[in-house]
This record gives sequence, C-alpha cells and structure tokens, in this order.
Amino acid sequence: MAEKAVPDNPIEAVHTAWRADSARHVGALTRMTRDVELAADFVQDALVAALEQWPAMGVPDNPTAWLMTTAKRRGIDHFRRAETLNRKVSELEHAPPGEDDMTDLESAVDFIEDDVLRLMFLCCHPKLSPASRAALTLRLVGGLTTSEIARGFLTTETAMGQRISRAKKSLSNAGADFELPTGEARAQRLGDVMAVIYLVFNEGYSATAGEDWMRPALATEALRLARLLSSVARDEPEVLGLQALLELQASRFAARLDDHGEPVLLESQDRTRWDQSMIQRGLVALQQAEHLAATGQPVGQYFLQAAIAAQHARSEHAENTNWRRIAMLYDLLAGAAPGPTIEVNRAVAYGRAFGPEAGMAVLDALDSAALRDSPLVPSVRADLFERSGQHRMASETFAEAAKLSRNASERAVLRRRAAENLAQSRHSH
Repeated sequence: MAEKAVPDNPIEAVHTAWRADSARHVGALTRMTRDVELAADFVQDALVAALEQWPAMGVPDNPTAWLMTTAKRRGIDHFRRAETLNRKVSELEHAPPGEDDMTDLESAVDFIEDDVLRLMFLCCHPKLSPASRAALTLRLVGGLTTSEIARGFLTTETAMGQRISRAKKSLSNAGADFELPTGEARAQRLGDVMAVIYLVFNEGYSATAGEDWMRPALATEALRLARLLSSVARDEPEVLGLQALLELQASRFAARLDDHGEPVLLESQDRTRWDQSMIQRGLVALQQAEHLAATGQPVGQYFLQAAIAAQHARSEHAENTNWRRIAMLYDLLAGAAPGPTIEVNRAVAYGRAFGPEAGMAVLDALDSAALRDSPLVPSVRADLFERSGQHRMASETFAEAAKLSRNASERAVLRRRAAENLAQSRHSH
C-alpha cells in the first residue's frame, strides 16, 4: 500500500506521524532508557512539542524523524546508553570455561535487532496480567489511543488509562529488561506475544469501533511482526501457523471493499483481487508447520485457523469451498481453544456444510449470556434465517445485530441486509 502524503494541516500531520512510527519511537527509546514508562513519556512529550511548534514553524520535511529526534533529546539528558548485547557476548567469550557455569552461547546470542519486537516482548512481561499485556501492547506497539482500546475492552477511557499507566509502572518497578528474552524465558512468553499480534491484526482486519471497516496499517504491522517472530522461531509450528493465518487473511484486503468503499463479505468477494504472493507465503508457512507437526510437535489454534483459511485460499470460487472440511477443522479448533467466538464460527461452517438447521443447533447450544453485547451471534443467526428462507426473522435479527455494532461500516452492512430481507419477505407475501 502506498504511503500517505503528509497532510498540510499541522495538527493532522502530528497525528499522522504518531500513527506511522510511534511503536518504533517508544521501542528505540526504551532500548536507550531501559524504562518503558519514561520512553512513552518522552515520545508523548515530543508529540506535545509538535502540537505546540508545528502550527507556528510549519510541518517539517520528515515529521517522524523530527518526533524521534525531539524525544531522544528529552531522554539523552537523563540517561546513558545501557550495556549492549555485543558487550555481553564479548564477556561471555572471555569467561573461563567450565562445565558447571558454561552458558548456552546459542541461547545468549539469540536476539533480534528490531525494537518493536523487543517492545512487544517487554509488554508481554509475566509481571503483567493478560489484559494489561494486550492493552499496553495496543497502546505502545499498535499506536491505538486509550479511548480506542477502552472501546475494544468494553470499559471507560479513564479506567483503561489507569490500567495502562499501572502496567508501565509495574514494568519500571520490576526493572524489566528490554533485551529480547532467550531460551526458556522466550518460550514462556511466546504464547502471549502471539496472542497480542493476533489481537492487533484482528483489530486491523475488522475494526471494533469507528467509521472504518478495516485499519490496514495496524494489520500490516501485525503481519510484519508475525513474519519477524517466525524468523526467530522457525521450529515452532504455532508461530508458523500464526504467520500463515495472517498472510492468508491479509491477502483479501483489496477485495474487502468495493469501488465505493463499501464492505464486501467473503462469499461475494472477487477472488482475482486476492494477493497471490501473500497466499503463497501463507501456504508455504503452513506447509512448514505441517512438516513440524508430522514429527510430533504439538499444534494449536493458530495452526488450525490457518488450515481453515487455506481452504478458502485454495478455492477459486466461493461455491467450491470445502465447507465439510472446514466444519471438521472447527471441531478440532473447538477442542484446542474452546470459547464462544469459535462456536459462532463453527455454527457458520455447520450452516454451510450441513444446512441452516445444523448451524442453528450449534448456536442454540451457546450460553445465552455469551457475547451478549456483541453483534456476532445475532448476525450469524440472521444469516442462517436468511439461508433457510425465513426472511422476516432474518430482517429483525439483522436489525438487532446492527444496534449492537459500534463500527459504522459493519452497522451499514447489517442494516442493508435487514432491509433486503424485509423487502424479500414482503415480496414473498
């Protein structure tokens, strides 16, 4: 995707630059300061300085570089660079040999020169709760505002701001190391990092709230991180599965909006617009994961979801999709990662594979309180009503789903389908 030109409006330019590189700025400053809270503060200070200065002095030629330079100046007066990994390796090489104290050299030099990935591992520190890890990563790595994250977590902006602030303080108090974890420490944190990458991608693929159907920049950054993660964890089938899943999902971006910017659902998409290079990368990553799985290594939800996405990617036309195979994979996924969202998607697969009644049976088995505030359950139920010819029920249920949606584009799609089914109902009578 072509990079957007810097807007002429100074205030808009500040926010554009912040969105573009905030994670890299925070990551680089965290490497300098060894303190994520201070790093975030320095970047925020630079943002405030830009808001004060750019309207008077004009937008600089390179806004993101200006922000980074300003943030560094805030930090350089207070901190010296910490000991580098090269020095650590040098010390290790000169240490006297001995079987009892010999460090695993391969583990010690297992690192990545990417500040954003380091920042993500830091945000997924075991001292933080899972909710705090996700919130902090979305703020520092994903660049979401506190209000956007609060909407995604169904809480208030004030409460989310306090949670993020506490998380940063916890990392500072714990003296959390910015170096990429190695060996067993990395393995323990890998699942959390994958979960956050997946969460950030999903927010980009289908925005929780706001005007836009998608936020491609967010999804693209998550995909970049998934590729980076798989480059350092080549023997982990779940990491390869995550990359495969994101490649296959991202391949559909160009087809998810029509020429008027309106959302296009999966079965109506022009599959010739799917990105074939992404599909190939996804299928190769999935194949590598399958080879590892064949040796007995365990697989989980990302591998299985990638296998489902591959069924769609391999079908040139929607009507050729192997829904029975997808339904079987969802059965496995429900065992590997049970939860209401998986069950709703399993209902979709059963509805396509075995008929609307089979899909309804899966939905009816759900706890009535599950996903109560989400449009997901009523939208799928409405689709099954539509497929069974119950257009009035479909119309009413699509309208119910629309009321629950906080995304303007999704709401428009649901209202349109409600209107179409109402018209069909009147026509049939």
